[in-house]
Amino acid sequence: MSTSSLTAQDLEFLRRPLHGFLSVASGPLPPQPRPVWFEATAEGAIQLFTGPDALKVRRLRRDPRASIVVAAPVGERERWLSATGCVAVEHDGAHDLCSRLAARYWDLDAPVRAKELAGMLAEDQVRLVIHPETVSRFVH
Repeated sequence: MSTSSLTAQDLEFLRRPLHGFLSVASGPLPPQPRPVWFEATAEGAIQLFTGPDALKVRRLRRDPRASIVVAAPVGERERWLSATGCVAVEHDGAHDLCSRLAARYWDLDAPVRAKELAGMLAEDQVRLVIHPETVSRFVH
């Protein structure tokens, strides 16, 4: 099933601490998906953070198209969601997003994780915001 926006059920699924696999347009090369932390917004966008000089950011500046695929983990019934659309590179909100996602994916009471987060927050970050134009999903 395909639509142009995320449904309430999609948002519920995407609120789980699952990894997404991000692919950015790269011209004649095949996409090179990378696992990423992500957050679905109440408005139906999907956002993540990265360094401003990351290869994916350089590629997105040339061609802003990207997709993210999120799948249920092993042991659950098959379920996945794919969202494709244009990406905005935002210079605000990346550190707040990083902190929220770290708390979602890690136990920040663990000193090693808290130290890793502090190191991440010490670096420059940008926020990538995917505005879905096509959403495909499968729920078994």
